[in-house]
Amino acid sequence: MKISIITTTYNSGGTVEDTFRSVLAQTHKDIEYIVVDGASSDNSLDIIKEYEPQFGGRMRWMSEKDNGVYDAMNKGIRMATGDVIGFLNSDDFYYDEHVLEEVNRAMEGQPVDCVYGDLKFVKADDITHVVRVWKGSQYKKGAFLRGWHPAHPTFYARRECYERLGVFNTKFPVSADFDLMLRFIEVAGLSNRYIHRYFVNMRMGGESTGSLRNIIRGNLGIKRALQENGYSQSGLIVLRRLLPKVWATMQGKLRLARIEH
Repeated sequence: MKISIITTTYNSGGTVEDTFRSVLAQTHKDIEYIVVDGASSDNSLDIIKEYEPQFGGRMRWMSEKDNGVYDAMNKGIRMATGDVIGFLNSDDFYYDEHVLEEVNRAMEGQPVDCVYGDLKFVKADDITHVVRVWKGSQYKKGAFLRGWHPAHPTFYARRECYERLGVFNTKFPVSADFDLMLRFIEVAGLSNRYIHRYFVNMRMGGESTGSLRNIIRGNLGIKRALQENGYSQSGLIVLRRLLPKVWATMQGKLRLARIEH
């Protein structure tokens, strides 16, 4: 089964080599690696060109201005030819070399439309320090309305699902991934499976994890996505989702402060 992995980059020269190396290390080799660059002004393009030959024709890339990360992801989806599509951010890297092998085994072994797993958040300037973890669970009907959703960097769906249900809605600047998974799983009822293992190490400091302000902004976007998909929710869902993240983030910062001092 061919898996299309999409990485979007913009001035990612400081981290994207870790991303590329983790893809190259995967034991599942039937992949298509798509890199969508947003016209970077740093050395990102030099790194892309340096690593392209190592993929033996399995890497495709483009570089042009975009309208944000979800617009870039949509470009990648349109380029994809694999049976399954997943995303790996340019400051993230796979937890180990067997992640795509596990995804392939799960989706070939059972007739499911999408799979997802666990995630570790690591300190941006020291990837050996885990700030917090995202432990997933198997979806149950109505779970999105109770604050549950998969960690998007661990989410893999069949390409035909994007063709049938659409791509990222770019009017959600930091929560289009939630909106897409809501539409796929809760609204459309796609068959899905939770894989009890870590998929990705994610550096803290991205669009959705860089600050409490961004976390709040993302959760307000989630409330809006629920409303636009026909779910009338009060502001309590924001608090239900927000408070555990704030607590975990603050606890992680306190642990790191003790380590550093």
